[in-house]
Amino acid sequence: MTAYLVSLLMGLAAGVAYGLVNFRSPAPPMIALVGLFGMLLGQQAVDMVRSRFAPPAQSSVPHDGSRVQGSSSPD
Repeated sequence: MTAYLVSLLMGLAAGVAYGLVNFRSPAPPMIALVGLFGMLLGQQAVDMVRSRFAPPAQSSVPHDGSRVQGSSSPD
């Protein structure tokens, strides 16, 4: 989340600097930015679906608290 905030603030600072020197920003038109936002949402949706239907990770630690075979006891 911090990276997004820093990116937004740097973009705003660049926009202010461009405005102060009356320079036209080389940024794409609004329709292109909306398309990029759609691409981002699509990527997030695929990641969410993959994580939803992915098989659960295998754990080497038993859930009942017993020791794994072959481990030594602290006697």
